[in-house]
Amino acid sequence: MTIIVHHLENSRSQRILWMLEELDLPYEVKRYERDKATMLAPPELRRVHPLGKSPVIEDQAAQGVTGSRVIAETGAIVEYLVDLADGKLGAPSKRDAALAYRFWLHYAEGSLMPPLLVKLVVSRIPLVGNRVATQIQPMIDRHLDYVEASLAEHPWFAGDTFTAADIMMSFPLEAARSRAGLDASRPNTMGWLERIHARPAYQRALAAGGPYAYA
Repeated sequence: MTIIVHHLENSRSQRILWMLEELDLPYEVKRYERDKATMLAPPELRRVHPLGKSPVIEDQAAQGVTGSRVIAETGAIVEYLVDLADGKLGAPSKRDAALAYRFWLHYAEGSLMPPLLVKLVVSRIPLVGNRVATQIQPMIDRHLDYVEASLAEHPWFAGDTFTAADIMMSFPLEAARSRAGLDASRPNTMGWLERIHARPAYQRALAAGGPYAYA
């Protein structure tokens, strides 16, 4: 085993397991449970990376490194793994498709995930939480409509080819289906979710990672 994935239950790190399965790279999973009261990551993760967040990977076979190379942030890890696999699942060769790849790769966490996270956090505030969450929903709907229109043109986010951009988009869209109104009224997006969930590598990643509430 050369890559250790520090995997937090029901988190963004599920995408890294899936990515590794798609790339057929050897890895080992170290699982962490959330604090039952706060739902935050346990303090043990700070021993791996100062931020104490997941995902974090350790590449034990990194050249020129004493010990392991530690990498945090989902997008950075995904790009690192694409490089490690000599470009597999990376940007397509055609310019427009490559631009779409880079856009969706960063859009997942930069634009789509923040309002979903805000809605989750404020919905837990007593008395006013649900009202504030309702006010955030139109912003989320705008994003979901944008995604739906894109998937009406192509089966995958970078065009006709499955890429790491699809892996990056999986968690926010799974979260949106769970708690932010993504349903059959957006058939292109729901069809995309069905396609990714049917991939053998996705199913293997679920088996490796343990319980995952959004699949």
